[in-house]
Formats: sequence, C-alpha cells, structure tokens
Amino acid sequence: MAADRGRSRRVSLPGVAELFRPAAPVDPDGSDQRRASGRERHTQKITVYLSAEELLDLERARLALLRYGAAADRGRIVREAIAVLLADLDARGRDSLLARRIARAGSEDAGTQVSQDQEQLPGPSESAM
Repeated sequence: MAADRGRSRRVSLPGVAELFRPAAPVDPDGSDQRRASGRERHTQKITVYLSAEELLDLERARLALLRYGAAADRGRIVREAIAVLLADLDARGRDSLLARRIARAGSEDAGTQVSQDQEQLPGPSESAM
C-alpha cells in the first residue's frame, strides 16, 4: 500500500478550450477529416455495457466485414462507428442521425416514465379507501 501513496488516482481531463473547440475540421468540399484511430496503443479507456443482442450484432458486423475483406476487431468497429456518428453530428448538428436518435429515445423514455408514474399513482377510488 505504501507504493500507492505517490500515485494520484485522479483522471487527467482536457481543459475547457479543448472540450469546446470544433471536433474535426471540415474541408470546403464538405468531407470531414475525422478519422478513427487505427491499430495503435490506446491510453484512454471507457467501459460500455451491451445487451446480449447488441453484442451479437457487433460480432455479426465483424464477420460481415471479414467476408468483405475488411478484417477488424470489435474495438476498431466501435471506434469507426463513433467517428462516423460524431462527424455527422459536427456536420449536421440537430439533424444528424445521432441527435435524432438520442432525442427520439429521450422522448420515448419520458413517455414510458409518464405511463409508469400513472400506474403507480392511486386512482380516485383507491385514494378514497
């Protein structure tokens, strides 16, 4: 335990200027320059939990890419998907696929929460008892 005293467990985060700069430059012809990192050592890590179905879909995508002659591991596929979605978000903003799907999921979640709240509220006959 004495060896851990010198090391900080704090995560180094980017500053405000780094967070709010444009994420990827866009060429005049409209193509984005956002690229996913390839086969390199990655020093940052996140944990993502997937359902069994989502993991199976990811594995199916990996095998489909292999059939097309594009071998990639699951991490590479996820990094490419993130790069594509973020480039679309940069280019199209509110009209991007990611923004529309997140907004739709948020409104569906809110609708589900309202119906769950209504189920939990006592009705007029129950509150009178």
